[in-house]
Amino acid sequence: MIPVGDAVTVTGLTKRYGASEVLSHIELRFEAARVSALLGPSGSGKSTLLRCMMGLEVFDQGSVRVGGLTLDAGLHMAQRRALQQRAGLVFQQWHLFPHKTAVENVMEAPVHVRRVPLVKARERALHLLAQVGLSHRVDALPRDLSGGEQQRCAIARALAMEPHVLFLDEPTSALDPQRAGELSELLHGLVDARGLTVVCVTHDIAFAQKVAQDLVVLHAGQVVEQGLAATVLSSPRDPRTRELLGRG
Repeated sequence: MIPVGDAVTVTGLTKRYGASEVLSHIELRFEAARVSALLGPSGSGKSTLLRCMMGLEVFDQGSVRVGGLTLDAGLHMAQRRALQQRAGLVFQQWHLFPHKTAVENVMEAPVHVRRVPLVKARERALHLLAQVGLSHRVDALPRDLSGGEQQRCAIARALAMEPHVLFLDEPTSALDPQRAGELSELLHGLVDARGLTVVCVTHDIAFAQKVAQDLVVLHAGQVVEQGLAATVLSSPRDPRTRELLGRG
């Protein structure tokens, strides 16, 4: 059974590094089965927020709720493990195993984390690689894949754990405009086919315009604007959003 996407709710989330508050009382909701983008300048806290929502960063106040699971502030290993069973993350650098083929990379976590039998894991991996357009590259090593192909392999690897939410960190950083457009189409296809909830962290305004149904703008660790992407991008209300969009 294909999982249905979960809504993601962030309540009062605050994150500090020493005396520096990098995220301040974040209040957000990402609706299920939609593509949302977190947009903001470098240093605004986008990637830190994503890592907090994924349970990879311990935060100081607030909570993150993914479907029926809640992650509270502080170090709660059982909560973090449970959340990571429902959410997948595609890192900016992809982190594919260099000595394993595309299909072996996708099989790795189901076999070693969920103890899925090899035959079933391979069958599932081949299906996922076909879904992301890599059926002709299943036996290629990462060094023989283009940047866009490595990214698609990383997406397939994240999907192999059957997440309800997929987080992506700066997914267009190594892609040209054509490949970024193809990524946008792929993500919308995953939402349509799987009911997946997708949250992208990006500084790429053109990509956000193509991919996002909903948009959140961060500045200096605070949410300064949020709403339908088309509305925020065409009629930004906050001066910091207008400056980011070049309309200051």
